[in-house]
Parts: sequence; structure tokens; C-alpha cells
Amino acid sequence: MKPFDDNDVIYVREIGIDDIAPIYHLGEELFTSDLYPYLYRTWDEWEVIGLYNTDPEYCLVAETEGELAGFVLGTIITKASWTYGYILWLGVNPKFQRQGVADQLVDKIIARMIEDGVRFMLVDTDPTNTPAVKFFNRKGFGNMRQHIFLSMNLSKHPHYGRLIDYEHQKAERAGYKRTRPTIRTRKTEAIPNDVVINPLINELGKDLINNDE
Repeated sequence: MKPFDDNDVIYVREIGIDDIAPIYHLGEELFTSDLYPYLYRTWDEWEVIGLYNTDPEYCLVAETEGELAGFVLGTIITKASWTYGYILWLGVNPKFQRQGVADQLVDKIIARMIEDGVRFMLVDTDPTNTPAVKFFNRKGFGNMRQHIFLSMNLSKHPHYGRLIDYEHQKAERAGYKRTRPTIRTRKTEAIPNDVVINPLINELGKDLINNDE
């Protein structure tokens, strides 16, 4: 694969079905849990598939010589008399960063949305994604608002502990029953009507019942 050259042409076009997998994998490379946990939390293949099905005209890819250079995924939201354009995802292949790829993608999607009657644009990103914040500020986006996310570790919740105890006991009961010895009859030529029973059978009649309260 030859290195990117400034003379290479970046071509922006509408998303196609064959772009879904490359876009998803590029997003997996960019929106990682250690760098951007908010973006990582919401990025998955269904984001790409869903927007491809509903808003393909606002899902654009940038490519050069058949290689994916970047993508932008957007949608339009109509509420009463307002029509909002919303850029949900913007990603650039690290190989093509600082080559104007993001500029071309955003300029193209804004132009399309203006033609379709959009008069107000929205975009959001992880607050720690400083390069993205600076980029969108440079493109004219402002009036920043922060959204607060609260979290709770459910492994510390009392119900979680009761559920784990219940599952452990259920697994133990299931394993105990699987190892239950079978009742074997002696051959008829030995002692007729005499049945050999493992003495543990009596113990196995006791079943544990745990009400998850």
C-alpha cells in the first residue's frame, strides 16, 4: 500500500452497502474505551447499518484510490417548525489525518442539509476529544453545552449479590443432580427381586429451595 501523497485526490461520495464493514472497523479503531469512553459506549455496527437504511444521503465516505479515508454519518430531525441537521459520527483514517478529509466531509454534509431545508446544525462528541472540539469550533460550531452522565456500579447493588447467590446455588443443585447414582438391579440369576441401592440416594432426596428475597 503506497503512502498518501498530497497529489492524491480525496473523493467524497454517498455511502454504499460495501462501506458498512470498513466504516464500522475504522470506528472501532478510533472510538476506543480508553480514549473516548462515551463514544465507545454508543458505537457499534448497528449505528452504521441503521443510518445507512434511514439516512444514506447524509452518510458520506471519503476515499482515495479505493481506500477509506474517512466518513461522516448524519441525520435530520424535524420538530414542529424546526429542522435540525445532526452530525452523529465523524471519523478519519489516521493515515489521512491533517489532509483536509474531515473538512471535505463536513462541508459536503452541511451543503446537502442546507439544500434540504436545514437551518440549524448540531454535533456532539466526547468532552475529552479535544481535537474534535477544536475542529468543530473552527468550522463555525459553538455555544457549547455539556451533558452530565452519572454512573453506578451494579455489582455493589444488594440485588446483584442476591442474584449471584441464587445462581450459584442453582448451579450447585443442577450439578448435584447430574451426579446422582442410578438404581441398578442385580442379575436375575443372582438374588431375585433384590435391588441394590446406593445409600446416598436417601441423602439426595433433599432439595434446596432459595427464594430470592
